[in-house]
Amino acid sequence: MNIWQKLVDYIKSSRLEFKHVNWPTRKNTIKFTALVILVSLFVAAFLGLLDVFFTYILEKFIL
Repeated sequence: MNIWQKLVDYIKSSRLEFKHVNWPTRKNTIKFTALVILVSLFVAAFLGLLDVFFTYILEKFIL
């Protein structure tokens, strides 16, 4: 079996697998995307506050 036949077989089997995928609805996609954005913003703000806090503490003790 040559490389082109392997590639064709791979593409055919991939297309068959995509038919078995349970795709989320548009509503679920929007909901989960918003959740990821909100959690990312929360984590960024939390880490930013920790950075400011530790910078302040280190400046007090070192300088």
